[in-house]
Amino acid sequence: MSLIEIAASSTYAASVWMAARNNVHTWWIGIIGCLLYGWVFFSVQLYADVTLQLFFIASSIAGWVNWLTGNQGKAIHIRKTSGWLLGGFALAALLVSSCYAYVLHTYTNAWFPWLDSLIMTFSIMAQFMLMGRRIENWYVWLLVNTIAVPLYASRELYITAILYLIFWCNAWYGLYQWRQELKAR
Repeated sequence: MSLIEIAASSTYAASVWMAARNNVHTWWIGIIGCLLYGWVFFSVQLYADVTLQLFFIASSIAGWVNWLTGNQGKAIHIRKTSGWLLGGFALAALLVSSCYAYVLHTYTNAWFPWLDSLIMTFSIMAQFMLMGRRIENWYVWLLVNTIAVPLYASRELYITAILYLIFWCNAWYGLYQWRQELKAR
């Protein structure tokens, strides 16, 4: 593991840890982690992951602004998502995931394109929900991490699998913390 990979994983882990604690610093630290991971992925020719890091940088900027100013200049608080909206999000993620997996399966030599697509699309869904301080983002992150850990381990990416196992535990903690804060309001 290179020093930049260690820095990327440490910074990204700190950002995820802060998100579980509802700490606004999650966003700028996450941007640094994404920049570092972008460099790591570029250096090993994982260009789709570089693109995903660019998405995370843009969404982190939007999330940071949204958490600070929210609607009409007021910071938003943790909130619940209606069942209809959550179902719509999940259906959209499944549809995009299926289309993306089909493209990967048809036009590339991707390994486990169906699971890989689920991880990507549900990560994007969870990120948007996190940006809106929707408590259900933690359930989506639990799903993503549950799929990601064995997939990464099967690819012999053991350090990444361990990091995502830690993220899985952190998602449980984030869910607990956010529930407590929601109850207190």
